[in-house]
Amino acid sequence: MLVNSLLAWALLSDWASKQLASITHGYLKLNCADDSCYGTLGVQRVGFALALFHFILGALLIGVHDTRSKRAAIQNGWWGPKVVIWMALVVASFFIPAGFFMFYGNYVALIGAGVFILFGLILLVDFAHTWSETCVSKWEQSDTNKWQFILVGSTLIMYLGAITLTGIMYGFFTGSGCGKNTFFVSFNLALGIAVTVIGILPAVQEANPRSGLAQSSMVVVYCAYLILSAVANEPDDEGDCNPLSKARGTRTTSVLMGALFTFLAVAYSTSRAATQGGKAMINNGDYAPLNSDSAVPLVTNGPSGSSMRRSDALLAAVESGALPVSALDEDDDDECDDDRQDYDSKDDEKNGCQYNYTFFHLVFALAAMYISMVLTNWNTFKHVGGEDQLIRIGQSWAAVWVKVVSSWICYGLYGFSLLAPVVLPDRFTDY
Repeated sequence: MLVNSLLAWALLSDWASKQLASITHGYLKLNCADDSCYGTLGVQRVGFALALFHFILGALLIGVHDTRSKRAAIQNGWWGPKVVIWMALVVASFFIPAGFFMFYGNYVALIGAGVFILFGLILLVDFAHTWSETCVSKWEQSDTNKWQFILVGSTLIMYLGAITLTGIMYGFFTGSGCGKNTFFVSFNLALGIAVTVIGILPAVQEANPRSGLAQSSMVVVYCAYLILSAVANEPDDEGDCNPLSKARGTRTTSVLMGALFTFLAVAYSTSRAATQGGKAMINNGDYAPLNSDSAVPLVTNGPSGSSMRRSDALLAAVESGALPVSALDEDDDDECDDDRQDYDSKDDEKNGCQYNYTFFHLVFALAAMYISMVLTNWNTFKHVGGEDQLIRIGQSWAAVWVKVVSSWICYGLYGFSLLAPVVLPDRFTDY
């Protein structure tokens, strides 16, 4: 993904666009309003190649539940062939007509990027709670105030960041004739204040004592960033409401900064979401010994009267909590069954995948679409003119609304995580 993203970024340069036109001997020649359409289409081509690569792998891995399946090797090996296939898809994408990628960039990649943002929002709310609880836990276990300073300091920094971003939006993106921007910024500010207040309400604190300003600050600063990114991507058809629309140098800088910031977010959220996509068959080794009445015996009789294999009984015992996970490894050292002896005893997925392989690749495919939209500054394509069908690259309101609605959904998810234990105490306990 890193190499693919760097290649896509390189294609944005005018030099790369000219080289593509030269290498393809005019095959990629387009009637563009400006040269940027070559680079934008190039980014979408490379992003499509990576997304298709992961969709293919995901489809091939449907139904794989452990490494005893022959298809598990597709996920855990075959690195050379997979790299060759990825490179072949990248090259092949440049021989697909540009019309396909105009549709792909306007709809498929845009929708896929929006879905990936939703994944990121869920993970952000989860991370906000996890971060706060981790800091509080380490603070309680530590003899120093280091974690107290980290928690309080990070909270203040994020609130200051949100205030700064809001001030920038009021200063440069609102004004006479910019009522829509004023609404976006003001409504976002109101929602930020609302979740901050909700997080410290006595009822919420009673239901979840560790909820508070630390989680709220993280959500507020991210939503402020989303709104700033939205108004900065507005089309320049409403006067001077978007000062970046006419400043090419400033726009380039914002794209590069946004790409750096979002790629770090993509790296975290992709790995986090992908590995959380499937429930591990076995927990992380925590178990509580069961009493003799509920414990699973090592040898049981099946419906047909035959004895259950010792390995299967051990697995059932581990899943029930009667034995630790290490019992499976010990069993591997002793067992000589023909269908087991060829497997490495260190393999932690022979009894069940630690994550869903197909979901893993689905998240990476969506992330490839998201990076494509970030690198192209969420630009879309449209035909103008008569017979020549001039291709114009520009920003659209669809991209703006994806980000604005995403910020509202983020506030909704976080607010739900705070209020659910209060409103539905029987279904939601401590977050």
